Amino acid sequence: MSKELKSVEYGLEKIFEGAQDFLPLLGTDYVEFYVGNAKQAAHYYKTAFGFQSFAYSGLETGRRDSVSYVLKQDKIRLVLTSPLGSKSPINDHIVKHGDGVKVVALWVEDARSAFEETTKRGAKPYLEPTEEKDEHGVVVRSGIYTYGETVHMFVERKNYNGLFMPGYRKWDSDYYPEPTGLKYIDHMVGNVGWGEMNTWVKWYEDVMGFVNFLTFDDKQITTEYSALMSKVMSNGNGRIKFPINEPAEGIKKSQIEEYLDFYEGPGVQHLAVATDDIIKTVADLKARGVEFLPPPPQAYYDDIPRRLGTHMDTMKEDLKKLQELSILVDADEEGYLLQIFTKPLQDRPTLFFEIIQRMGAKGFGAGNFKALFESIEREQASRGTL
Repeated sequence: MSKELKSVEYGLEKIFEGAQDFLPLLGTDYVEFYVGNAKQAAHYYKTAFGFQSFAYSGLETGRRDSVSYVLKQDKIRLVLTSPLGSKSPINDHIVKHGDGVKVVALWVEDARSAFEETTKRGAKPYLEPTEEKDEHGVVVRSGIYTYGETVHMFVERKNYNGLFMPGYRKWDSDYYPEPTGLKYIDHMVGNVGWGEMNTWVKWYEDVMGFVNFLTFDDKQITTEYSALMSKVMSNGNGRIKFPINEPAEGIKKSQIEEYLDFYEGPGVQHLAVATDDIIKTVADLKARGVEFLPPPPQAYYDDIPRRLGTHMDTMKEDLKKLQELSILVDADEEGYLLQIFTKPLQDRPTLFFEIIQRMGAKGFGAGNFKALFESIEREQASRGTL
């Protein structure tokens, strides 16, 4: 049994045996990005990734300080928000961080209880429990700060039958590109500063009742030039997974250091979005102009049969097609997974997407770390930031 799978299984036992139930989470409700131009960013995510127009809030709905476009694809909801004036505090976030994730919203049964339970355990408040009403009912939201300026919003929808939430209307559009097969958010990764990973691991354990079910050190995530460390946090039902990365000492600057330099602090590094057919999804994304990290060397694909072992017998995908698309493959005793990573989605080398397809595997592609980070380093070298 692989070390990664042993760690996963041990962690899952801890989740089911010892997870605290003071913060039951039903899933990811939405992810909100602060961006410089929400209208143009929405067009990009529609065109490039196949998201659909869903809801809108702005001047036409009585909102005077900012505008938000809500995009949807299957169970994924992205909210793109921009300020409408120079005095909006959203500007400060964009000037400092560039386009990036501000809010990771979590769907809960009781937003008041979620706020009370987390703040009494040490969370810094962001939004006191607030009711938002319209003719379709009421949404209750509350929020707390996590690493950096990132926020966890708790969203209670049980008494609301509207489209998204009060203050939004249906976003009608003449432009509905085909979806690309993205289904749901598999996990979201946060980057924190030197020596801060364990602090935030403890924060998620103490404040939100999460458990650390998987750990990677700088001996596992390392190349000739750089390294990092990572711990994966999960809530009790396993629906929410937040890996947390910090830099490790290396000969040159790691991707985590590069992120922290350009984001100017901790923040969400990437969203991993799941698909049921990664070959079709990636081929479609590439045809729409989405850029991915450069491919690993031929030796990586030559070694896949050895690394997959008996899973090669049940593998449905054509290895030649995977290599043609630069898709990575890894396995544990439960199955295999396929994954690929985009280049940064904005000019600053910060936020990116991972596309992942799980075929039974519960891990995070430990066997791909070396190939992945060497690809990232080649990109860093081209930017002069390695």
